[in-house]
Amino acid sequence: MPADAFVPAPFLAGGHRMTLYAWARPRRFPALPPAEARCFQVAPDSQVLGHCHWQPARGRALTVLLLHGLEGSSDSHYVRGMADKAWRHGFNVVRLNQRNCGGTEALTPGLYHSGLTADPLAVMRLLAGDGLERFAVCGYSLGGNLALKLGGEVAGDDAARLVAVTAVSPPIELAHCVDALERRDNLAYHWNFLRGLRGRMRRKVALFPDRYDLTPLAGVRSVRGFDDVYTAPHNGFAGAADYYHRASARRVLPRLAVPGLLVTADDDPFVPSEAARDPALAAVARLTRLITAHGGHCGFIGRPNGDDGYWAESRVMAFVADHARRR
Repeated sequence: MPADAFVPAPFLAGGHRMTLYAWARPRRFPALPPAEARCFQVAPDSQVLGHCHWQPARGRALTVLLLHGLEGSSDSHYVRGMADKAWRHGFNVVRLNQRNCGGTEALTPGLYHSGLTADPLAVMRLLAGDGLERFAVCGYSLGGNLALKLGGEVAGDDAARLVAVTAVSPPIELAHCVDALERRDNLAYHWNFLRGLRGRMRRKVALFPDRYDLTPLAGVRSVRGFDDVYTAPHNGFAGAADYYHRASARRVLPRLAVPGLLVTADDDPFVPSEAARDPALAAVARLTRLITAHGGHCGFIGRPNGDDGYWAESRVMAFVADHARRR
């Protein structure tokens, strides 16, 4: 576990302050070229929308798939921040919306969940069919869990194409994170996530009235309750507890097939760092853990040091670039 080199900006020390500031702060990326929108057929009845930034010689460039967090989208600030840095490194970029996210509810009758690695894997295979040969999968929060879980599941040609997987603030033990989210001091985060999930469910029912029953939604008062009533049963899980166990990247990290980077903070309000500190993970040779004292959730804003100060984004892209050179 390498020494922590992250120093938060002086006014941002504290998990809540860092988290909220990073979420609310406007960001602009004038150097990032306009994106090409593309729908990827990831299942017979489902598509996901990606926003693609191609280098002039795209076939020779590594392609970075970016995965957002719970109720995020391809336009989340950290996704665009990583896209900007990946582009500057000379990589192709695909900012991927998970199922239903980014206003794409009509593209699939199903629901996304924290372990749905089949979708980014399908996108990677489709792009490989277009002649792209090397990939990295980089995620924040829920998307980080997906990236690490994918790295523990791939084999054969898929593993050969994958240069690295990275995760910032990933909930690798989902049950621990839901427990933390339910603490009183995290009420604002919890309510914000729940409000988004409830609104999305109403939109799904309007589009697919024969598939979902809106009646139980009135009684859903927590993310755990939502997962128990909707996410788990509609994705083949026995209930929320079964979903949290089976969808957590922690189950497959010992089988990590490619280099992986995990970045998390001790002061993250609702992703406890204990799972990342598990001594058993020290035996995972391909896993690099950066566990910082500060950083909040998806924050990690420090003093600019020849960059924009978004330390985790810079570390992620440096890690990907290093392993791209080695491959």
